[in-house]
Amino acid sequence: MIESINEILQAIRKNKLRTALTAFSVAWGIFMLVILLGTGNGFQNAVDKTFTDAMSNSLWIMGGQTSLPYNGLQAGRTVQFRNDDYEMVKNHENIDLSSSRFSIPGDNILAYKNEYGFFEIRTALPKYKTIEYIHVVQGRYLNNRDDEEFRKVACISTDVRDFLFKGKNPMGEYIRANGVNFKVVGIFEDLDQWNNNKCIYVPVSTAQRVFSGGDKISMISVTMGNISIDESKQLVKDLTEALARKHHFDTTDTRAINISNNLEKYEKQSSIITAISIFIWFIGIGTILAGIVGISNIMLISVKDRTREIGIRKALGAKPFSVISMIVSEGIILTTISGYIGLMAGVFVLEMVKKALPDNQVILNPEANISIVIGATIILVFAGAFAGFIPARKAAKIKPIEALRYE
Repeated sequence: MIESINEILQAIRKNKLRTALTAFSVAWGIFMLVILLGTGNGFQNAVDKTFTDAMSNSLWIMGGQTSLPYNGLQAGRTVQFRNDDYEMVKNHENIDLSSSRFSIPGDNILAYKNEYGFFEIRTALPKYKTIEYIHVVQGRYLNNRDDEEFRKVACISTDVRDFLFKGKNPMGEYIRANGVNFKVVGIFEDLDQWNNNKCIYVPVSTAQRVFSGGDKISMISVTMGNISIDESKQLVKDLTEALARKHHFDTTDTRAINISNNLEKYEKQSSIITAISIFIWFIGIGTILAGIVGISNIMLISVKDRTREIGIRKALGAKPFSVISMIVSEGIILTTISGYIGLMAGVFVLEMVKKALPDNQVILNPEANISIVIGATIILVFAGAFAGFIPARKAAKIKPIEALRYE
């Protein structure tokens, strides 16, 4: 075995320039395949990150303004949701988790002693923590008793903590939100592209009371449980019709309310990424095939240069299989070594790009995962065998007498 490898390496060293050019074409093909597939993974990671900022099976329902007249009513009416709208939506059979939101008017000024700043004051119910993937790092989030007893409590973000408290532990302290005191019961972290870490959360019922909201709400957030895309679209249709009947607007009026279906969005984005990945594989394999053609040509030239050697081998009793295996092994070794160099170079470049890319981009953490490495390895082995097989068959058919006469 070692002797065969030494013969193959010696044959490769005889044609250094030719071998180097061919090896480069294969290495470049594998390099591009890894880069392209890693980029595809980066696209997928960005999509997944976008939809892990909130549950992928969630609906976000907001009131708007009618753009069509309806049963004698003029267009331009504001559709204002109220608590009973939330109760109606959350009781639908396909709704799992739910929360209402009330938008607090004003500048949303938060203050602690002499420190103050402009941050968003968000209102929510306890289940909103799961819907939005809010990570509590200290204390607790809002609970049912907070909402039922109209407690003036707040769960603040790490950004608010750092800005207002300057390293002091805020737990149990009181902050002023638009002039109203709220007790800090928890600290959360929600780092994403939507500035969700520049706010605090207070109970909806409390905010409606202290900020003169009555029973008004501005948004309804729900999750749909384990349902299909088609079922989620039907749910959106059912909710639209129910709210249209209650608020007297045309169901075809797209401006009256807005229902954002994360499940449908995720499916569409994933389909696009899958199509991109297939295209990337097509381009990458095409590049590798070009390299295989180059190796096959090199092997043909190698067979031509070694015609007398092959003739002598056959004259001494070498079987056609041994000749084929020698040429095929040469192709596999040449392809594997050059391909591995391209593979490692591709992984290295992806790692450098991953470190250099800022957060919250279209591409997130481009990387060559284990499936890419395994796939590229399999391609390398088959490519090398295929590249050497055709020249090997030609070598096996050489007649010793003719080979010995070859000049």
